[in-house]
Order: sequence, then structure tokens, then C-alpha cells
Amino acid sequence: MNSDDPLSQDKDGEGRAITVPIRQMPAMDQPPQPRAEGALLVSAKRSGAGSALDRYRPSGAMKAMFPRLPGPLQAIVINSAGGITGGDRLRLQAEASEGAHLVLTTQAAERAYRAASGWGRFDSRLRGAPGSTLFWLPQELILYQGAALERSLHVSLEADARLLMVEPVIFGRAAMGERLTDARFRDRISVDRDGLPLYRDGVRLEGDLQAQLARMARGAGAMASLLYVGPEAEAHLAPVRAELPPLGGASLLQRDVLAVRLLAEDGFGLRRHLLPILDRLSQDGLPTSWRL
Repeated sequence: MNSDDPLSQDKDGEGRAITVPIRQMPAMDQPPQPRAEGALLVSAKRSGAGSALDRYRPSGAMKAMFPRLPGPLQAIVINSAGGITGGDRLRLQAEASEGAHLVLTTQAAERAYRAASGWGRFDSRLRGAPGSTLFWLPQELILYQGAALERSLHVSLEADARLLMVEPVIFGRAAMGERLTDARFRDRISVDRDGLPLYRDGVRLEGDLQAQLARMARGAGAMASLLYVGPEAEAHLAPVRAELPPLGGASLLQRDVLAVRLLAEDGFGLRRHLLPILDRLSQDGLPTSWRL
């Protein structure tokens, strides 16, 4: 019997063949199941002349490693799913307590793979208490052809908390000749201080990203958004500008708030200009995973 045929052959009481209809079972509409879910909570506290782990709670695909290093607490965030695709849900919550120094980075570049359906989502919420220092220094996000990623980062600073934040993005694998003619990327960054807006940034690219970047960014294949909050921001302005590529800019939003945007041909070019700036603003405190 052909399972696609709504009729089937059967026999009557005298053995003669008859045709009877087969009831078709209605298709069950099932929501797509997430490929990966994960949540991570990390907080640092002051300990003597340095900082130490206060709270750590991993769940699902999210976890962290903590190198034994003097000074700041360094947390290397790991997505054990190996990337993000449609339906994934990942969350990060981190805090530097009063007087503590927390450095957050990633083990390697994050990858946003082709999504069969739906959006992948990664939401991060960070808090810097009074007198704390918070570094948010993930390695690059690489967008693949067919990716659909929605990402948000919210940072809440109190009083004199310091912040160094960077979000580097690479549009496709240029070395493999990949062109992003069908991808979706939505990114939102918000930083507040004492409950008031300090910095807002957003990117929304959908469809033929290659064509859009050619039109809006002179064909750039990589970009980075950087924010530094600290009393030395104004002193850093001129040296940072000296390190920028032709498609880059830096400006003071306030005397202690420095905002930077870089565009580069590819990931290699982006790092070439970004690393000296991060070394300067972190006082050579860039995580070792960035050097590998």
C-alpha cells in the first residue's frame, strides 16, 4: 500500500477485492524545540588586594572557567553547545561587587550558525557596584550564512564603577569565500549609570548583509563597538584615535565616557587595530584567551 494514497485495498466476505477510504490523521503542530538552553550566574567580591569568586551557578549549555591568576577575577564563559542557532536560548548574569574587579571573556569566538527556523537569543545583564571595575571582553562573534541571532547586553553601573566593554562581530568566513546573502542579526547594547541612560547602541541587519555592508560600511567585513567608562577617558582619546583604521572613530560622550567604533575588511584587520586599544584601556589586562 502506498502510504500517500487515501484509498486502500481490502476484501469482502466472499474474498472479492474492495476499495475503502483510509482516514488521514491530522498533522500535529509542535513548537520547535530549542537546540540548546543555558544560563550562567557569576559574581566577584573583593578579597585582600585582589578579587575572588563570590557566586557561581551554571545551567544547561552555559558554564565558566576561572584561571588562578592574581588580581582581578577572570571568568572564561563557555557555551558547550558549540555555537548558536535558531531556537537557542542563552542567558548570562554577572556582577562585580563593591571594590571588586571582574573580567569576563570567552574561550573562543562565538559562532552563529544557519537557523532552520526561529531566532537564536543570547541575553547578558551585568552590574558594577560602587568602586568596582567590570571588563566585558568577549572574543568575536562570527555570523554564518543563514544565521538568525538576536542579542542584547544591558550594563548597570553605580556611582564610580568603571567599565571596559567591547563587542566585535565578523560577517561571514572571508577565508572560505562565504558571502552573507541571507542572514539576520539584531543587537542591542544599553549602559545605565545610577539608573540613568549613559550609552545606547543598536544594529539591525536582515537579508543580504553583503549588499547592505557594501552600501553603508564600504564593504567592511568586521566591526567592533567599544565603550570605556573611567576618569582617564579624556586622556585616552588622542592615543586611541591614533590607533584607529580609516573606517573608525572615537569620541567623548562625557568627560569620563569614551565611545569607539571600528570597521575593518576582515577579522584579522579588526584585531590588528583593536588589540592595542584594548591593551591601553585595560592597562595590559587583556585576558590570555585573546592571545591564543
